[in-house]
Amino acid sequence: MSTTFSRRRFLSTSLLFAGGAIVAGCGADPKKAPGTQVTLNQWYHAYGEKGTQEAVKRYAAEYTKNNPDVAINVTWVAGEYETKLNSALLTAGAPDVFEIGDFRHQMVKNGNLAPLDDVIGSAKGQYSKAALDLVTVDGKIYGIKMIDDIMMLYYRKSVLAAAGITPPQTFADLLAAARKLTTPKQKGLFVGNDGIGDVPYLLLWSAGGDLLSGGRVAFDSPAAREALGGLRQLHDAGVLLEGFSTDWYDPGAIVQNAAAMHWCGLWALPAVSKELGDDFGVVPWPAFNASGAPAARLGGWYELVNAKSQHVDEAKKYVQWLWVQQEELQKDWCVKYGFHVPPKSGVAARTTELSQGPARAAVEISQKYGHSFPSLWNTATGTAFGEAASKIAKQKADPAAALADAAARCQAEIDKQLG
Repeated sequence: MSTTFSRRRFLSTSLLFAGGAIVAGCGADPKKAPGTQVTLNQWYHAYGEKGTQEAVKRYAAEYTKNNPDVAINVTWVAGEYETKLNSALLTAGAPDVFEIGDFRHQMVKNGNLAPLDDVIGSAKGQYSKAALDLVTVDGKIYGIKMIDDIMMLYYRKSVLAAAGITPPQTFADLLAAARKLTTPKQKGLFVGNDGIGDVPYLLLWSAGGDLLSGGRVAFDSPAAREALGGLRQLHDAGVLLEGFSTDWYDPGAIVQNAAAMHWCGLWALPAVSKELGDDFGVVPWPAFNASGAPAARLGGWYELVNAKSQHVDEAKKYVQWLWVQQEELQKDWCVKYGFHVPPKSGVAARTTELSQGPARAAVEISQKYGHSFPSLWNTATGTAFGEAASKIAKQKADPAAALADAAARCQAEIDKQLG
C-alpha cells in the first residue's frame, strides 16, 4: 500500500486526521528576512506525495516576494496532526493559518476561527454546495477549500460488457449487476474490507435523505430505514468482496480482477489507468429510488485562519491570494503532486489533466453529486451511525430499532456540541 493511499484512508474515510509530530526548520527563518514586519506561521499536515513540502514553501516565498512586509513560516506536521493542532490553538504559539480536513463546528464555538466571507468574495459561486455547506456556521463561511477529493464507483468496461451490463443508474441496477458479475473468481462489488465502508451514507443520500437538518438528526425515518436496508440486500446476495489484501482506498481489488466494481477515490485514477488503460469508467453511486439522486462523497482540505492571531488581516489576505486568486498555483497543487480536483469550478475546467475521460467524469460527479459530512458530525456520531448500519446488514437487526438507537446517541452528542 502506498503512502498516498494510506493518507487518503484517514482523509476520506474516517473522521480522524493523518498528522503528527512537528518538523521544524522548513527553509530559512523568515524572521531574519530584512524589512519583514509580520511573520505568519502556516501549518500543513505531512502530505505523502513527493514535492508537496517544496511546493508550499515556494508558494510562501512567492507571496513574500510580492508582499515584502509579510513573511510565511511553513511548519510541516507529521503524525497526529489534529491532536497537535488542537493543543497548539490553546497556546501563544498557535498557527496564524492552518489546514483541516474534517471541519469541526466546535472550533467555531470555541472562537478559534475567523469568518472568511470577505476572503471568498465573488468567487463563492464557483464552489460546490457541499464544499461550502461543511464550513458554513450560522450563515458565515469559515474555510476556503484547497482540494476536492471525490469518491466514486469504478467499473471494468470489458467485464460489464461481457455480461451484457451497463453502468448502474439505480440501486436495483447495482444489485442486479453485482449478482450477475459475481463468479467463483470475482465478486461483483468492493466497498471496503468490512463490507460497510461509505455505503450507509451513500444509500441515505441517494434516497434523498440526510444525516442532520437544522441541528437535529434526520436519518431516523421510514425512507432512511428502507434505504439502509439496501446494505442488507447486498450482504444477503453474497456479492461483496471482503477481507481483501488492501482496503477500499487502494485500487488493488479492481486492477487485480478481484471485483468488477470498486468504490474508491479520484487519487487512485492514475494507478488504475496505468494498469487497465482505458478499460474502466467511473460513475456516482446510483439513485436509490425515483425520489432520490446519484450521490458521491466529497472530501478534501480547507484553509482556515486563527481568529486569535495577532495578524488576522494579514492572514486573510494571504489565504485569499493563495487559495482564491492564484489559479495557476491551485492547479499546480492539485495535479502536479497527487491527483485532485481544484475546488473552483473555473479552475477545474482549465486543468488539462482533468479534461477528458474518467477524470473529466470525476469532476462532473464532484460538482453535481458530491456530499460532505456536516460540521457537527464527528467520531462519536459516525461510530453510532456505522454500528447501526453494521447491525442491520450483518446481524439482521430491525432497521427501525437500530436507527432509533443511533439517532438518540447522535442527538445527544450534537446537543452537547451545540450546548
